[in-house]
Amino acid sequence: MEIRIPVETLTLYCAEVFERIGCAPEEARRVAGSLVGANLTGHDSHGVIRVPRYVDWTLEGMLTPNQKAEIIVDTPSLAVVDGHYGFGHTVAPQAVDIGIAKARQVGLSAVALRNSGHLGRVGEWAERAAEAGLISIHFVTAAGSVLVAPFAALERRFSTAPFCVGVPRTDAPPVVLDFATSLVAEGKVAVASRGGKKLPPDSLIGPDGELSGDPELFYGPLTPDSTRDYQKGLGAIRAFGEHKGSGLALICELLGGSLTGTGATQPGRRFANGMFSIYVDPVRVNPEKLFDADVARFVDWVRTAKPIPGQTILTPGEPERAARAERTAKGVPLSQETWESILASGRKVGLNREVEI
Repeated sequence: MEIRIPVETLTLYCAEVFERIGCAPEEARRVAGSLVGANLTGHDSHGVIRVPRYVDWTLEGMLTPNQKAEIIVDTPSLAVVDGHYGFGHTVAPQAVDIGIAKARQVGLSAVALRNSGHLGRVGEWAERAAEAGLISIHFVTAAGSVLVAPFAALERRFSTAPFCVGVPRTDAPPVVLDFATSLVAEGKVAVASRGGKKLPPDSLIGPDGELSGDPELFYGPLTPDSTRDYQKGLGAIRAFGEHKGSGLALICELLGGSLTGTGATQPGRRFANGMFSIYVDPVRVNPEKLFDADVARFVDWVRTAKPIPGQTILTPGEPERAARAERTAKGVPLSQETWESILASGRKVGLNREVEI
């Protein structure tokens, strides 16, 4: 059963949960706001379904509240930043702001963020750069999170290895392309396992090569009150786009993992996101200011293509804006099981109050 929870109600409750595990009030509100923001954009896989996992990781010592990113390498155009396993919603904006400041100074910058807690929706960081007028490109690994089988393989070797690009526009919302290089994000498997949107039937692959959309193949036997542990499942998520998606996943692992110092993903290590980001000031590249006008021309032309009957031509970022408008007005849709798992995490840390929805 689906329920709708008002945005502020959901944000305040999640923030209270994070305060109970040691986050300062401002961090608790920031993390909660980012998770709810992911739900608002339609990316439920990176939304409040993550609350139970964040609670468990913090209680287990894998995630550390209230961290400040440490600059390890600092040049006019390059920074290497260590997040010290802090919440990604705290250390990622710090890293992004460093990249923004450098790109504004010299026109082009790169930031290698290592050892971050879960970064959430990477598109949020591309949007942050776009608000500053900068193009950004992000390669991400989730080290320790071995989830995805390479093309032609039956065994897991990759994380979901997200890739993201943001392009700013004047007087128009940015173009933001943000996707996992797996056929579905791991969070979407978790959502499906808790009564949410079902997976495409070819999302997962079993050890015998059979394709499936059943989350049990990935997590093992499911019960309503259990946590989701991908290490207990026999199957793997498939890479998207056959050899092309698998190749892009490899590059995300090498740049987001190996290059940043996080390390490409491997079994048994502590979870960490690594993100290698490039920032470009389009005004420095194109002082005649032709860039924005040509972006507008081309985007409009793409959208005038004759659509397949019953289909709508959308550019990256449009589905998220439509979802935000609808969900802000009507509330965040969650399955009853997902909501109960969030409430159970609250009770685990001593938050026993009733929530009116």
